Amino acid sequence: MTDRLSTTFAKPHPALVCFLTAGDGETAANLDALVAGGADVIELGMPFTDPMADGPAIQNANIRSLKAGTTTADVFAIATGFRQRHPEVPLVLMGYANPMIRRGPEWFADAAKKAGVDGVICVDIPPEEDDALGPQLRAAGIAPIRLATPTTDAARLPAVIEGSEGFLYYVAVAGITGMQQAAIGSIEDNVARIKRSTDIPVAVGFGVRTPEQAAEIARVADGVVVGSALVELVAEHGRNAPEHLRALTRSLAEAVHSAR
Repeated sequence: MTDRLSTTFAKPHPALVCFLTAGDGETAANLDALVAGGADVIELGMPFTDPMADGPAIQNANIRSLKAGTTTADVFAIATGFRQRHPEVPLVLMGYANPMIRRGPEWFADAAKKAGVDGVICVDIPPEEDDALGPQLRAAGIAPIRLATPTTDAARLPAVIEGSEGFLYYVAVAGITGMQQAAIGSIEDNVARIKRSTDIPVAVGFGVRTPEQAAEIARVADGVVVGSALVELVAEHGRNAPEHLRALTRSLAEAVHSAR
């Protein structure tokens, strides 16, 4: 299944990675709109009560989803439906350890495999605790996608890279999602530093909201992740969100794909 990720990042242009929270609004229609707009990779957020890395937009999306009764089983049902409709588009689950390992990492990895998931980003399992979920994901053919940050120094970077597959997610700010964007000089320096140590594609996220910002980052990275700006459209437009998601995604995709 990780072949979908490697195929996507082997294309001659950077990848646009788009995030939405599962169970927040009409998720299936919203995901379809992202694909129609040109998203290369879909990140599906697993709603959680304490999303420590996320800013207000995604926190509120988690709350809306949980109030609607979304369960882990619902997330996998959404993933399964997406895979049936879009057999070639990579799908990554992003979330936190509790829902992923509560029933055992083998159960989670097996359920993710059956749903057609390509990769998993678990925000709060550090590389030093890889054995909590990593081996089970790899055994199921699912990429454990690690995060690097501006504070990931040269001493720790090898531990982050080791065992990471699919792509490496560079968190551009030492903060939460959707609130600020790092200076492009800082992003360029850190992406170059990471790429000197690994051949894994590097996608940059946190704080990317506009096509102009996305294009600037795409000139130096292998991928650009956009989340909060899309999640806000779901909150604002409800059932009418798909047309707005499609329009923003199209403008982001055009900017990212033509950046170099």
